[in-house]
Amino acid sequence: MMALGALPGLIVGAVVLTLLILLAVHLDAIAAWMTPFANGWDELWRNAVRVAVGLALFVFAILLAVSTFTALTLAVGDPFYERIWLAVEKRLGGFQPAELGFWPSVRRGIASGLKLVSLSLLIAIAVFAVGLIPLVGGVLAFTLGALGGGWLVATELLGRPLDGRNLPPGEQAALRRRNRARVLGFGVSVYLVFLLPLAAVIATPSAVAGATVLARRLLEGASGEGQGSDGLRRRLP
Repeated sequence: MMALGALPGLIVGAVVLTLLILLAVHLDAIAAWMTPFANGWDELWRNAVRVAVGLALFVFAILLAVSTFTALTLAVGDPFYERIWLAVEKRLGGFQPAELGFWPSVRRGIASGLKLVSLSLLIAIAVFAVGLIPLVGGVLAFTLGALGGGWLVATELLGRPLDGRNLPPGEQAALRRRNRARVLGFGVSVYLVFLLPLAAVIATPSAVAGATVLARRLLEGASGEGQGSDGLRRRLP
């Protein structure tokens, strides 16, 4: 299961690395295309402006790759991660989820991946803006990125086992809010591990398994505290 779950990360990583290399190779031409107003300038100032634009573009591309890597990996790997989820449910016992099938799983992965990528871009823009604050901007930006990114990652990973129990999106959101600390603790931990080079390739299968266990515990807690409806209790293992 670990080897199977590592494939999506390797695929996305190879594509992202290839795109970054292509960008680096053609960076001079792209910078010149973006600064036509500098064509008539003195060579020193023209080169300085285009080097600055090229550097800013490449840094932005790296930040974009980092912020969207997790979302892209989860989108591409949904059929693989579904098998890991089913394997964990089978090992823990007491629940027989219905498999989505390959193509429904692909459609689910693309839809959730696009949503996750869009939200990740918004968080990245907010983090960039906060990072401009003098002195404390760096710390605040990192904290905001970890909390926002962790919540998104946890929401996506928990969606698979909760969807498998036919839990409506509204009830899923309520369940996450009632257990905000546990969900954030899990999501931020996963997010921070994913920041390490190549760690997402290895850690994503474990994160899928961990989310499956966490979803079961959240449902058990909701039922045990009397917060769950009869329908929710019937979804328990």
